[in-house]
Amino acid sequence: MTGPIFVVAAKEFRDGLRNRWVLSICIIFSVLATGLAYFGAAAAGKVGFSSLSTTIVSLASLAVFTIPLIAMILSYDGIVGEDESGTLLLLMTYPLSRTQLLLGKMLGQGAIMAFSTLVGFGSSAVMIGLFSVHTSWSELLIPYMVFISSAVLLGWIFIAIAYVVSASVSEKSKAAGIAILIWFVFVLVFDLGLLGLLVSTEGNVNADLFPYLLLVNPTDIFRLVNITYFADQNLSGFMALANQSQFSLFGLLGGMLVWLVLPTSLALYIFSRREL
Repeated sequence: MTGPIFVVAAKEFRDGLRNRWVLSICIIFSVLATGLAYFGAAAAGKVGFSSLSTTIVSLASLAVFTIPLIAMILSYDGIVGEDESGTLLLLMTYPLSRTQLLLGKMLGQGAIMAFSTLVGFGSSAVMIGLFSVHTSWSELLIPYMVFISSAVLLGWIFIAIAYVVSASVSEKSKAAGIAILIWFVFVLVFDLGLLGLLVSTEGNVNADLFPYLLLVNPTDIFRLVNITYFADQNLSGFMALANQSQFSLFGLLGGMLVWLVLPTSLALYIFSRREL
């Protein structure tokens, strides 16, 4: 059962290496993460590596925008692209099921995102450890493990969402448009809607119910994970409300896992019923 999955995953990862996806994502994450870590306090009139909490929260804000977008671009044509090129029908002549093919492709592209995230964002941890006189390696370890683990999960979630789109449509152009729209809604529109709710009610919302609205959006869960350790951050808006809730770190990571399982299951169901 699992053998063909890993064969397909290895092929997808090798394709990512040949197409320089891995190198490109590593460079993007590394440059942005290191630059943000070093210049993150520029607004306060100074440069250099600031506090670890400021750095992690700033990196999380960066990752919310970049990781979902890159994951969607990487995966939106995973099924429909193969179908348009005529290779999907050829792949299905091999001794593997549709489930194995889809999971293999998702696993391979998930490995690309995981490796690139580890190397790219891990570079900022190395730079802080080497050049910051205020932060020790032991202080870096757990916060960066939480950040990188949750960032990898976020990328996998949006890969799964991209495969729902890819398995549902018949044209790459349509898949690309829907993927960008989904990214736009999750990353920008949803939070603007919640901010609008806060403004329109002048903050008079149910303090017990409101934080649970953030669980509807995986990007907000990701941000909540990365403010768990850092109570010294001056948060505002709905994140300040959410930080007062009793969400545990493991509960939030469990929520991200639910967000991974649901679109993956939906993609498998849609692909199983797709006509070739």
